[in-house]
Amino acid sequence: MSLQHIRGELPMVYVNVVPVRVDATGQVTEVGLLLRADDDAISRALIAGRVLYHERIRDALIRNIEKDLGGVALPRIPASPVPFAVAEYFPTKGVTPFHDTRQHAVALAYVVPVDGDCEPSQNALDIVWLSPEEAGSEEVASDMLGGQHTLLRQALAHCGLIA
Repeated sequence: MSLQHIRGELPMVYVNVVPVRVDATGQVTEVGLLLRADDDAISRALIAGRVLYHERIRDALIRNIEKDLGGVALPRIPASPVPFAVAEYFPTKGVTPFHDTRQHAVALAYVVPVDGDCEPSQNALDIVWLSPEEAGSEEVASDMLGGQHTLLRQALAHCGLIA
């Protein structure tokens, strides 16, 4: 059975990660967004990836962060990872703010501080670090696909950075 077939029959479980830099008091100072090439356009994106069969959420977070930011990003995963939001992606637009043409997916969303050097890998072209104000701007929202700007704004609100 192919992944494409399974995606057409069952919701897939994903993690979405908003990587951040924090100061000594734990205040978010920068938000990292990936630059990706999709359909002949450059877009901004959150870290996203599937949770594999028999994989703990902690391990899925680490694997997907390392996949997109490299092995020395040094993410600080909390002792008990609890998502700040759950995003439901549907292949049909308009069901929720989130859209994925490939599948119905449920994504657990996390804000994760990273301390190390981030070197984008896989299909990410680069990572851009923005101030929280820049990350929450309409300009950035217009560069994000699938409703991820909504999740980014939820992350900023969760961190007390926007109302």
